[in-house]
Amino acid sequence: MGTVYALLVGINDYAQRSLPPLAGCLNDIAAARGWLRERLGAPPVIEELTDGGATAGAVADAITWHLGQAGPGDTALLWFSGHGTEYAVSRPEDLLIEATGRCQAIVCADEALPDKRLGALLDAVAARGAHVAAVLDCCFSGGGTREPGAAARYAPPLAEWSAAVKDVAGPSHPPRHVLLAGSRLDQVAYERDFDDRRHGIFTRALLDALRAAPPTATYREVLAGAHGRVQSEREHQHPVLFPAEPGGVADTPVLGGLVRPPAPHLLRHGREGWEVDCGSAHGLRGGEGPALATEFTVTDDTDPAPPSPVVRARSVRAERTLVDPGAWEPDPARTYPVALSSLALPPVSVRLEGPDAPLVTEALATAGPGGAPSPLLGPGGEHGMLLRVAAGAGRARVMRRDGSAAVPDLPLTGPDDARRVARCLVHLARWHQLRDLDNPGSPLAGQLRLEIAPWTPYGDASPLTPDGHGEIVCSYTGRPGAWRRPEVSIRIRNRSRRPLWAVLLDLTDSHGCDTALYEGHFIGPGGTGHAFDGEQPVELSLPASRDEVPGAFVRDWLKLIVAEGELNTVPFRLPAWDPAAGFRAAGHGPAADGVLHLAAPGAAGHRDAVASRRTAPGQWAVLTVPVRTVIPPVSGPGA
Repeated sequence: MGTVYALLVGINDYAQRSLPPLAGCLNDIAAARGWLRERLGAPPVIEELTDGGATAGAVADAITWHLGQAGPGDTALLWFSGHGTEYAVSRPEDLLIEATGRCQAIVCADEALPDKRLGALLDAVAARGAHVAAVLDCCFSGGGTREPGAAARYAPPLAEWSAAVKDVAGPSHPPRHVLLAGSRLDQVAYERDFDDRRHGIFTRALLDALRAAPPTATYREVLAGAHGRVQSEREHQHPVLFPAEPGGVADTPVLGGLVRPPAPHLLRHGREGWEVDCGSAHGLRGGEGPALATEFTVTDDTDPAPPSPVVRARSVRAERTLVDPGAWEPDPARTYPVALSSLALPPVSVRLEGPDAPLVTEALATAGPGGAPSPLLGPGGEHGMLLRVAAGAGRARVMRRDGSAAVPDLPLTGPDDARRVARCLVHLARWHQLRDLDNPGSPLAGQLRLEIAPWTPYGDASPLTPDGHGEIVCSYTGRPGAWRRPEVSIRIRNRSRRPLWAVLLDLTDSHGCDTALYEGHFIGPGGTGHAFDGEQPVELSLPASRDEVPGAFVRDWLKLIVAEGELNTVPFRLPAWDPAAGFRAAGHGPAADGVLHLAAPGAAGHRDAVASRRTAPGQWAVLTVPVRTVIPPVSGPGA
C-alpha cells in the first residue's frame, strides 16, 4: 500500500439555529484518526475540517486538493460525521435515476452538499488511479441523520439550500469509489453515549468491526460485521455498502488491495444472536426448528477454530437466517464467510438410465460439499422437477422429464467425464430452483408490475402483451446478413403506497442467471424503476454460440423479486453452463459443489436507492415473465 490521504470532517455545532447541535461527531473523527494510525505502518496524511470550518466549499476543495494528491497505489479516505438531509427531485428526467422521487445530501456548516456532487468529486480522485473510500455517518447516507437517549443526525432541508441542490445531475458512469453509509436512504442514523463518550452508533460499530477483522478483510465483510452491531443498538438503522456487486470494489481489502472472490453468505452476530445474511427470498424454506436441515459451512481459513465448522438454521426469515453454532464458539466480534452446504428444499430428482449409469452414480456420491452427495439432488420421483440421464455408448444425454435435451450431450468415457456430468446436474438443479422460486401467498404479490416495451428515448411506449403461450415475443427485423436486434425498455412500477425493494433476475436458456438489468434498488410509492436507469435500451439477441438464421430463437425468464428490505443478491448470480469451466482433471479431487457457483461476479455497477419503512417485516414476492427472442422466417421471392 502507498500513502493514505484522509479527509476527516466532523460537525457538532451548526450555525443555523434551526439545526439541532450534535455531540459525537468530533469524537467520531478523533476515533477514526486513532484507528488509521493503529492500522498503518506509515503515518497517514490527514486533513481535518470541523464545525464552522467545514463549509461545503471547503469540503469540496479538500477532496479535490488534499485527497486529489493520491495517485496509483495510494488510498484516499473521506470520513464525514454530521447531519444529513433529503429533498424532492426538481426535474422529471431525474426520476429515471431517483425512482423514489427524492435525493440526499450531507449537511456542511453552511449548506448542503448533494450526494451526486460528492460522488463526482470522489470519482474524479479515483480516476487518477487512487483507491477511494468514503464513510458517511449521517441520515439518508445510503445514497451518498443522527434523534435524545440516542440523537438523530437529521437536518430538514432549508429554503436557502435549494439553489445548491436542485440541478445536480447524476454520474454518467458506474461509481469508482466505495461507500460505507450509516443508514439507508430514508433512515435516520443515531448517536449515543458509549462509556460517557458520545459517538455515532455506526462509527462505533464500524471501528469495532475494523479492529476485530483480519488485515485481509474486505469492505463487504467489515460492513456485515458493523451491520450486526448497529442492529443490536437500533433495529431500524441499516448500514449500506455501495456499490455492492460482487467482484468489484466492495470485495477489496479495506484501504485497498486486490479484489477477492466474494463469499456467497456471511455469518455475523446480530440482535437475535448468530445469523447468516440470506433467507427464504433466496430459496431457503422458511420456518422454525431444527427440522429445517439448512446448514452453512464456514470457509474462513484464517480462523483458529476446528476445520470447517458448521452452523445450523433455527429460524429462516425473508432476508436472514438465525443459526445455531452448536459446540463451536465463534467470536462475536468477527464476521465469517460461509457457504450454503445443506438446503432445506425439495431436491431436484435425478433418474439414471443406461449401461454406464454406475459411472454417474459414483460421481454423484462426491458432488457435494466436503466430498459428500450434493443436497441439491435426489433420487428419481414422479413429482416436481426431474432430470433424466441416459448414459451409454460413450455419451451422457441429460434430459428433462419429457425427454427433451436440457444441454448438449456430454462425453462419458471415464470418471472425469462422469464428474462433469454430476457437476452439470448440480448446476441445472440450482438454476431450476431459481427459476421456480415462488411465494404465492405473499401480501406483496401484485404490488409491483414488470413492463417490457419497445425502446423509446423517454421510455413511454405501451408495454408488450404476452402471446397465447404466456410469453412476450420480440422479433429481429431486417434480413439475413443485415439483421437488427430488438431493443426494449424494461420498467418496474410500484403500485403500492410504500417504498419496496426490487431486483430483476435474467435467467437464460443457457442456464445462467444475473442481475445486471436491475441490480437491486428501492422504488418509491407510485414510482418507476428502469433497467439501466432508462439511459440505454436493453438489446435482446441470440448468444454468440447460436447462428442468427431464420427460425432461431432464445428464451429468457425475467424474474422480479420484491421485498420490504434489501436482500443479499450474490446468491442470485449463476454463470451459464459451460462444460469446460472449472473442470478438474483426475487426481485433483471431486468437482466443486453447485452451491459455490452462486457467487459468480455480476457485470454491471449499480447505486443504492431509498429504503423501506417496513410495516410488516419479512414479506417478499416474485413475478416471472417469459421472453422469447426470435428471428422470423424469410418470406417472399427467393425464400
